[in-house]
Amino acid sequence: MSMYKPRLIDKQIESSLKAYGAINIVGAKWIGKTWAGRKHSNSEFLLMDPNGNYQNKRLAETDISLIFEGSTPRLIDEWQEVPEIWDATRYKCDEDGVKGKYILTGSTVLSENEKAKIKHSGAGRIKKLKMYPMSLYESGDSSGDVSLKDIYNNKVESKKTREINLKDIIKLVLRGGFPGSINIPFDEAIKLPKEYVKEIINTDIDRISNKKRDLNKVMLLLRSLARNESTTTSVAKLKDDIKGLNNEDIDIKTITLYLEDLSKLYLIENQLPFNSNIRSSMRVKQSQKRHFVDPSIATSLLNMTVDKCINDLLTFGFFFEAMVERDLRIYALANNWNLFHYQDYSGNKFDAVVEFDDGEYAAFEIKLGANQIEDAANNLIKVSNIIKEKGDIPPKTLCVICGLSNAVYTRSDGVIVIPITALKD
Repeated sequence: MSMYKPRLIDKQIESSLKAYGAINIVGAKWIGKTWAGRKHSNSEFLLMDPNGNYQNKRLAETDISLIFEGSTPRLIDEWQEVPEIWDATRYKCDEDGVKGKYILTGSTVLSENEKAKIKHSGAGRIKKLKMYPMSLYESGDSSGDVSLKDIYNNKVESKKTREINLKDIIKLVLRGGFPGSINIPFDEAIKLPKEYVKEIINTDIDRISNKKRDLNKVMLLLRSLARNESTTTSVAKLKDDIKGLNNEDIDIKTITLYLEDLSKLYLIENQLPFNSNIRSSMRVKQSQKRHFVDPSIATSLLNMTVDKCINDLLTFGFFFEAMVERDLRIYALANNWNLFHYQDYSGNKFDAVVEFDDGEYAAFEIKLGANQIEDAANNLIKVSNIIKEKGDIPPKTLCVICGLSNAVYTRSDGVIVIPITALKD
């Protein structure tokens, strides 16, 4: 545990263990769920050891009481391998009402067959916490000079930040936020997302669906999703994209089923549209913005390199946007806030919206180059004024998040400019 890098979810784990008998940390593979669980536990039971040995799984299936023998909080890793563990954990929590007894972790949503083995929801006993890959602040690549809390409290102070060049930004995107990629040579780090996709294709996709999937078609869909990263592309357009580039026809129903599988594996994490209906009469285009859980998955699927990104900055801009929105999601979640995007039927949009718990919200435009800040700020002001003119509530704060900028500052028009390498929760 001396190698453990603190994660923003640590505070949520600590507070939830004080309020619930157990917590359930969910999220994609290889993002550090087990390590986070170990950080807060005094003993552990691993359903599958790092070498793929299922001896503990067989023990749990033989006598489920064995998994609870140990000091608490007790980590039970990959509990979904034996779904009956869920009800057993709930029962153990009810035995004495003691808080903070168990930490469950899991990398997949249960299949329908597995769900049938669970009789109780766990409501009030087991708290679900969702974990993501590392943000730039968690990996040490953001200075954290300004936080989302500062933005919410209108306390952003102008200051110089460290210089960063285009190649550095590209490498952060290609490397991604998997903990295993941090602090190793870049040429080795970019191999991990490729191995991750292989693991999903060869091991997990059939298991989660309880059916034999066409792995070639799954890969074609993954590559189409990579080509459409950070867009609101519809399922019909994904179908057309696959047909146009690969001459392979996949029906919409199949694509929908495969997308559900990928979601159950926490591989994709779409950005929901801002639901202004709570406070507004403005019609909003109800399309999700498509994302992989980490932008490095998209770049690996397309075999992107530093040179390829430099030679196609328009495409790279979508991957950069995905990295920023990954971080915004993590920072927002750390404050119990929500991340959305905004787009109306006239094409007016904000790249990202963070909704605060008091109903106020901040709007963000995301741009790679400093030369794009002016246009981004003007768009924020324009769309905010359109919302206001319709009698709806405009954003509390307007921000441009930039890649190639070396300062945090507030423009004369009130728009805040923040380098992504200076942001934290």
